[in-house]
Amino acid sequence: MEDPELINQAIANNVRFQRSHRGLTLDQLAARSGVSRGMLVQVEQGRTNPSVSTLTRIASALGVTVARLVEVADVPMVRIVDKADVVTFHQGNVQAKLLVGADTPMILELWDWHIGPGEHHDGDAHPPGTREMVTVLEGELTLTVYGKSHVIGKDDAVLFTADRPHRYANLGDQELRLIMVVAEPRETHDH
Repeated sequence: MEDPELINQAIANNVRFQRSHRGLTLDQLAARSGVSRGMLVQVEQGRTNPSVSTLTRIASALGVTVARLVEVADVPMVRIVDKADVVTFHQGNVQAKLLVGADTPMILELWDWHIGPGEHHDGDAHPPGTREMVTVLEGELTLTVYGKSHVIGKDDAVLFTADRPHRYANLGDQELRLIMVVAEPRETHDH
């Protein structure tokens, strides 16, 4: 079971390191990420438990994965993530587990989502060229992208461009479980 204090401290250390490594001030990171300077201070001091959306914005602005920000140890050549080390985010009756991530040669994240009946998660726009792949393991997903809704049933999969806001919704009466891969090109952070 992950220790929330340990993870918050890892996030604090990793955000601070990644920001200073890039020579960014808190104000510059706030402008790039859309996360307030005050929230960034709280994150870097380990005084808050940031949401998935906040971490996604910070990671995107820094050109790293969310996994890199929540990582407690260095990444070896082969990385096995024990289920006890998987980081889980909760928001109401929505649970997102970041199973594993990498940031070279491109940014990749593997997620396991559980969304309760009647619940949804609004995803922020990712940098240009970002793609998401989703497969539904249980229930039915209503995915809204570019203002159009698509229904993805159990055992079906979808690939979409995720550079605009998007929504994962469970309009059914049973739990929705999906596996998601986020693939973001590194070039977007180098220019």
